[in-house]
Amino acid sequence: RKVTEHHDDINLQHQSPLTGYKRAGDLQYSSLPRQVGLSPTTPAQETPRKGVAFAETETIVITDSMSDTDGRSYTPQPSPSPSLQTGKTRGIKKIFGKMKRSGSGNLDDLPSDAEFRRGGVRATAGARLGWSSSPQNIRPEQPFSEWSCDQVCEWLTELGLDCVVEARRWGKSGAQLLQASSHDLDKELALKNPLHRKKLHLALHCLRGMMGDPYLEAAGALDTSWVMRWLDDAGLPQHKDTFLAARVDGRLLHRLTVDDLATLHVTSVLHVASIRTGIQVLRSQNFEPACLVRRSGEGDGEVALWTNHRVMEWLRAVDLAEYAPNLRGSGVHGGLMVYEPRFTGELLASLLSIPPAKTLLRRHLLTHFKELLGRDVIQQKREAEASLGYIPLTTTAKMKVPKKSQFTLKRKKPKSELDYGELVCPLAQGRGGDDTSEHTKSRGCLS
Repeated sequence: RKVTEHHDDINLQHQSPLTGYKRAGDLQYSSLPRQVGLSPTTPAQETPRKGVAFAETETIVITDSMSDTDGRSYTPQPSPSPSLQTGKTRGIKKIFGKMKRSGSGNLDDLPSDAEFRRGGVRATAGARLGWSSSPQNIRPEQPFSEWSCDQVCEWLTELGLDCVVEARRWGKSGAQLLQASSHDLDKELALKNPLHRKKLHLALHCLRGMMGDPYLEAAGALDTSWVMRWLDDAGLPQHKDTFLAARVDGRLLHRLTVDDLATLHVTSVLHVASIRTGIQVLRSQNFEPACLVRRSGEGDGEVALWTNHRVMEWLRAVDLAEYAPNLRGSGVHGGLMVYEPRFTGELLASLLSIPPAKTLLRRHLLTHFKELLGRDVIQQKREAEASLGYIPLTTTAKMKVPKKSQFTLKRKKPKSELDYGELVCPLAQGRGGDDTSEHTKSRGCLS
């Protein structure tokens, strides 16, 4: 009986197709998914029988990068069971590879520069200033009288004047624009801002070669962005918006009148004195763009060239660091301390918000203030204070703007009252002097 059962088992092993699977599976002992070999008697595409509980074959997907690095090709076996098949990773890589982050207006299509350039793609001054001169538009070498209408329109855009549409409609060339009268310019270009009109007239006056002003040509090299930095150096950043809207450049700053300051909403007497002495410093340096001293050690001997930040550094050096931040937005710079005879140490103490009760601290400030300015400047301030009709400069004094009368007969203004056709800084004070004899002769408009 035992011999008969043994023969029956041998016959069943030869007849069962599962024996090949069992034998092939017994040879693999790793924990990874097993690659099950098929019996030669069983075709690869044969569907499994019903009722069989054996697991189907599992495949491992190998990417192309692995096949390239190893130098071998792997042919994955097909799997009839989608629930056990691992997902391909190449599909996700393809999706993310095709996606591009384009939050800057397709900057990849623009030519990339090696470094940062003013007016280039990376520059942000154009959005802040409201316009930006294109770096490709190079000013032609021929004189202005030979410019075409398109070149004139590009020049007006460079000045920041919003009249390009009117200029194209007018269709004047450079020679015709130079011969046009002031009335025709104001009428045809329709410039509503009076400072825009004045800026255009000063630029054309300089192009005509009528150099009655020795500083006008040098001041023309300073654009509006430089004037914005100059306001920071003068300690007047609160006026940058109005100066920017008026497109104030070097020429317009040089020929700035008291009436223009009213248009720019500058009403503080202290701020008017700050602008006047700041222009006086620029004239003394022939409007050199890099003449001001912003850091210690650059030119400590010339206090008149100190910026507001440099004065704050001086306060920190004399043990007044806790009061130095109060000088921001005050309009105090080196030129104001040197060239304004009404600017005293007491006024500086008030601007720094040093309480009057702290007499020792105020005396400490006055001592260093006198040492900084020198004996001659302090003597001039004392003489001005002792003069008849002296009005001290305060932090709250406002400039009174007289209302324009409709009558033709106007009263004669006294010498102490400012004429609103006068320059903020008369030309007689260009070299640092304080001569007021020509004060009433310096006008804002060129004759």
